[in-house]
Amino acid sequence: MGEEKQVYIETYGCSANQNNSEIIAGLLANSGYQLTNNQENADILILNTCVVKKKTENKIKRRIQDLSKNPEDSSKLMIVTGCMPETDSIAINKLNPRALLLGTHNIKSVVQLVNRNNSELSIINNANNYLEKQNEEKILLPKISFNNLISITQISEGCLSKCSFCKTKLAKGSLFSYPQEKIIESIKRDLENGAKEVWLTSQGNENYGMDRGKRELPELITRILNLNYDFKLRIGMMNPRYLYDTVDELIEIYKNHKVYKFLHIPIQSSSNKLLKDMRRMYNIELVGIIIEKFKKEFPDITISTDLITGYPTETDADHKCNLDFLKKYKIDVLNLSKFSKHKNTEAERLKELSIKTINQRNKEIMNLHRQIAFENKKKFLNKNLKVFVNKKIGNNEDELYEARDENYNIVLINSSSDILGKNLRVKIKNIGVWHMIGRIVSNKK
Repeated sequence: MGEEKQVYIETYGCSANQNNSEIIAGLLANSGYQLTNNQENADILILNTCVVKKKTENKIKRRIQDLSKNPEDSSKLMIVTGCMPETDSIAINKLNPRALLLGTHNIKSVVQLVNRNNSELSIINNANNYLEKQNEEKILLPKISFNNLISITQISEGCLSKCSFCKTKLAKGSLFSYPQEKIIESIKRDLENGAKEVWLTSQGNENYGMDRGKRELPELITRILNLNYDFKLRIGMMNPRYLYDTVDELIEIYKNHKVYKFLHIPIQSSSNKLLKDMRRMYNIELVGIIIEKFKKEFPDITISTDLITGYPTETDADHKCNLDFLKKYKIDVLNLSKFSKHKNTEAERLKELSIKTINQRNKEIMNLHRQIAFENKKKFLNKNLKVFVNKKIGNNEDELYEARDENYNIVLINSSSDILGKNLRVKIKNIGVWHMIGRIVSNKK
């Protein structure tokens, strides 16, 4: 019967979630299930959820509710996975009592879960749910990649932090680093299968190995870069608290031509008072040192950060700190979130600021960032850049492709010929806040 069932997977959130969906797809396909991009054709619906932002969380809850009420979908087996099952199981059960829950520590059990229920397509009791906390290595597993050119590789799960606002920690738990040998073997396998770009991802790459008593990230990256393949490496999010201890070592590693000059260093606030309130366990001066060290070696490096605006204890002075930080360090990429309460977090008990205040501060920050990001890109106008084309957009005759330059900036290219997976030289003809537009100069690196 398994071969007759079609599975539709919907994914929200981070690159780790994307990778988990790839693994779920691979495990089910290996067990005879068919994957479909058409929800209407599916017998089984899988929602891979995210709880980082309340807005996204509410969107997913509405989606669960809508699917449970839609006559065409209500009889289908629904599995809710990702971070929401371990933090919102009661809410999910209210929205759809028949939904099965697959916790983030039990991704490997998806086939077992589906097999137990696909004949009746109905939930018998809560014993069908898989929510047990356990260390699960999400590595060297069957997977069907969203993009065969990109190897999304998780190196750990959980983190060492205890941020006051964070719901993800409640789902992911404490740090569990995967073995280096398995990570290397997994990446090698992807490269042999045609991947040209490797993304290292986790809740904080800087933590890697610290649960084993050692800061292993530099060693791991060095081993990856020594693999005898032509590829680009994107090092994902690294939190300031532990990044500082290896910053000089990492800068030397970043000099390797295979490494994108891209630093994602989430700060959440640039006010030391707020950082203390948030339990971030570092001060903003430390962040400044890290950024300045990277910019000294790589003047054009792309700096990305995350900010929460409107945290309950945020004052006008704290808000000004955020504006000043963006101006001083000319942040290229900003992931901006309005504060929202999450259940069972420390910040839940705090009195929220007015919606008007939060919206005004959010608007001021975003407007400033748009100006800064646009100004930052002016230096690339009419320059020739090396890019790697990793995505095709649309299905028109004159195709639009997405590429990345050495600093991981987005470069859009129109081409009537297939340039996917190629290294090119392009001339930047136009710039925007979020991307640049390039014209092909040469098919050579």
